[in-house]
Amino acid sequence: MMLLRYAVYRTFTMLLTLWVVSILVFAIINLPPGDYLSNQIAELRATGQAEGVAKAEFLRKEYALDKPLYQQYLIWVGFIPGPLGFSGLIQGDFGWSFEFDRPVGDIVGDALWLTVLVNLSAVLFVYAVALPLGVLAAAKSETWADYTAGFVGYLGLATPNFLLALILFYYGHKYFNLPIGGLMSPEFEGQPMSWDKVKSILLHLIVPTFVIGTSGAAAMMQRLRANMLDELSKPYVETAKAKGLAPAKLLAKYPLRMAFNPFVADIGNLLPSMISGSVLVSVVLGLQTIGPALLTALKSQDQFLAGFILMFVALLTLIGTMISDILLVLLDPRIRYGGRGA
Repeated sequence: MMLLRYAVYRTFTMLLTLWVVSILVFAIINLPPGDYLSNQIAELRATGQAEGVAKAEFLRKEYALDKPLYQQYLIWVGFIPGPLGFSGLIQGDFGWSFEFDRPVGDIVGDALWLTVLVNLSAVLFVYAVALPLGVLAAAKSETWADYTAGFVGYLGLATPNFLLALILFYYGHKYFNLPIGGLMSPEFEGQPMSWDKVKSILLHLIVPTFVIGTSGAAAMMQRLRANMLDELSKPYVETAKAKGLAPAKLLAKYPLRMAFNPFVADIGNLLPSMISGSVLVSVVLGLQTIGPALLTALKSQDQFLAGFILMFVALLTLIGTMISDILLVLLDPRIRYGGRGA
């Protein structure tokens, strides 16, 4: 019951935080002077294209871009009705992309789940690599295993993602016949899900997963190693050894559990940092994620498209943080719900 109340409380604070984030996102997007349509109107007037100017001015009124900023925000979120009635984020209307001349929902529809899939596979890769290597490096401190794991970690941190993407782009295809670019074969794009399409997606995920997850795995491995070494130096470890507890059982039951807290706490930051850090990788590898769309939207001041993508990343951050908080409460009994007794 206490855990359920804590989850409800965290959900409420998540929604409140998301509302504050929406204000910040909208304000930041509107910091540069003008917008996509005002810039387009200026260009059309300079070239004497009256029909184009009329269409652009109609769209400005249609999407309330001629109103004060605070009204634009309230209409965008869906708190008050606009020219199209209540049609904001709350109502599931993500707006119109002026750059692509399509609804935002149509542009990001497939890209959203592909983005989540790519970054979720990268997160699983991070944990699958960092956990065993971090524990091994700490348990075998100052041995060849520790030095090897450290070398791999520093190599992962020092290699830029886009450079690693280019290297694997070439050698992965040359020696292992891995597919080049994209997240599925062209014949499966726009087709319903099938086993052949799933196999194509899994094969295309190999290179992006390795590229996006390498730096995160290296950093997390070093952090886990440091936490483990700190726990292994504490008196309770010596006491457990003196009582004859098996080394493997001792390692898993006490030091690893205590050192695992920061490991779990990183879930909240891992997904959004990977999404933001994978924009360049997505461009290099030609991935059908939201990264290239975000880059295009920010360059062209396509505010509805950029705003929705940034809100989506913020939502992932908050969901990841809530999951990590709940897991920390379950993992470590020393952690209290909201600062009170559990």
